[in-house]
Amino acid sequence: MVTVTPLKIEDYGLIGDGRSCALVGRNGSIDWLCWPRFDSPACFAALLGDGENGHWQLAPDEERGGTPITVTRSYRNHGMVLETVFETHTGVVAILDFMAIGAAEPTLIRIVEGRRGAVPILNWLVMRFDYGLSVPWVTRLPDNMGISAIAGPSRCVLRCPVALHGEDRHTVSRFIVSEGDQVPFVLTYMDSHGALSQPIDALAALHRTEQFWSDWIGRCTYQGEHAAMVRRSLLTLKALIYQPTGGIVAAPTTSLPEELGGGRNWDYRYCWLRDASLTLIAIMAGGYFEEAMAWRDWLQAAVAGSPDQVQIMYGIAGERLLNEWEAGWLPGYEASKPVRVGNAAAGQLQLDVYGEAIAALHVARQTRLCAITDGWRLQVGLLQHLATIWKEPDEGMWEVRGGRRQFTVSKISCWLAFDRAIRDVEKYGLEAPLEEWKALRQDIHDTVCREGFNADKNCFVQYFGGTGLDAGLLLIPVVGFLPADDPRVSGTIAAIERELLDEHGFVRRYLPDRVIEGVTGDEGAFIACSFWLVNAYVAQGRMEEAHALFNRLLALCSDLGLLAEEYDATTGRQVGNFPQAFSHLSLINSASILNAGRITTMGAAPLPVL
Repeated sequence: MVTVTPLKIEDYGLIGDGRSCALVGRNGSIDWLCWPRFDSPACFAALLGDGENGHWQLAPDEERGGTPITVTRSYRNHGMVLETVFETHTGVVAILDFMAIGAAEPTLIRIVEGRRGAVPILNWLVMRFDYGLSVPWVTRLPDNMGISAIAGPSRCVLRCPVALHGEDRHTVSRFIVSEGDQVPFVLTYMDSHGALSQPIDALAALHRTEQFWSDWIGRCTYQGEHAAMVRRSLLTLKALIYQPTGGIVAAPTTSLPEELGGGRNWDYRYCWLRDASLTLIAIMAGGYFEEAMAWRDWLQAAVAGSPDQVQIMYGIAGERLLNEWEAGWLPGYEASKPVRVGNAAAGQLQLDVYGEAIAALHVARQTRLCAITDGWRLQVGLLQHLATIWKEPDEGMWEVRGGRRQFTVSKISCWLAFDRAIRDVEKYGLEAPLEEWKALRQDIHDTVCREGFNADKNCFVQYFGGTGLDAGLLLIPVVGFLPADDPRVSGTIAAIERELLDEHGFVRRYLPDRVIEGVTGDEGAFIACSFWLVNAYVAQGRMEEAHALFNRLLALCSDLGLLAEEYDATTGRQVGNFPQAFSHLSLINSASILNAGRITTMGAAPLPVL
């Protein structure tokens, strides 16, 4: 019997194929996999429970003398094929894990390679569909070269050259791998009502997948300092793109906690408009204009329709109904409950998304990702609606659940929407009520400076009339709302340094407040916000401090170069959903800014000169 306890979040590696992702632990266990899409129910959900909720262990057999002495892992050829090397007393083996590129059906392949000596291997497969709830009916394949597991509409087929047998609703094999051996395991997802697909040549799929990732990262044009970390972040973002639509999920996981053992657990397998302009800029900073164009097209299609129905997030194909419910049978990662599926924040009013969307489309127009007039009527409709609602309270960019307030960053984003649209009208002669928009822009600016600034503290505050801070205020000089040398901006950055930095100098989003947030508990430092402080330092000309903070942030990356949403300074661990697109986008942008030595304000996010 194999007992599986989820590892530290940073001890997982990511593999993907443009449709979904899997998380592979350094112990050789795959503890998270949603099939056939990022947002599909998980068939391996041990990450949020234990081994009985579904996992796939493939590693040296410790019961037969295969206890690892050392474990090292890396991505082969700097791509997305994960190689985990186990050194034991009897020899060395490597496990190659990847999701096959170009396969007709979603396929996960694991190859055991003997490197030295002879090592006993344990294969322990526990299929559990519907987030660990449904136990499938398992039968042998007609050729006796594997098994088929069916539950409801889902079917997974495992093919391998070693004998398999059942042990208490688990599929098991034990064998010896000697130097030079290559033993492939191929797991394929298909509809339960369909015919069996043809077997896949695992070694040919390995070559094809490695070539794909090698070719893709070989097109990267970024040549600045920290290029290796930038490339790894770009690869991570590419793995989070749903290839059929171009949508990018915020993370491939749900309910990894912001506080270990707490209830701040959310489903991030969706696409946030908050990330829109940041995504475009980061992808283009690497030279990937095709992916940027696909994201821009996804964005425009997602927000199309009635302007008053714009959401803060959508499904990977633009779905709007993201109903939130709880998987009560799962105990949660390190007892962090509840486990949530779906995200109720999709129904919130967040005014900042208008700024993000308009700024992203502005960036696309500036960089010629689209025709000058493409989508302009849609943008005019969005701005006409924004003109009628910008004074309303909202839930803010951090999606609080304690009620609406007049969040300062939300109002700045409204200013941003009109500012970028005005720039496009003036530069390209687009048809619009220019003078009306200019008056609105000035009205919003005056309102923020009057209501969002606390003279006693000499800083902008989280919401009108409040006294708390918000890390989103670090974007003020970046988007061009006020210059970095304005005393109000300097005072705000200084206040954030005093009140929101943890003991390691990383930035918290804000100080937790149950009344504002509507949830209890604490959280770690928000990694993206810490990168925003790097950018603010650059804007102020504090280059030495900017480089020092950036290097401290790089030190938070796992050995595979991956980042979660937050960092818990108390435990020294990554927390939150993993890997987090927002963290990697911010890493790329801050690296580009440091490399350029300055910031321009094209869009809602930092942009080096293109």
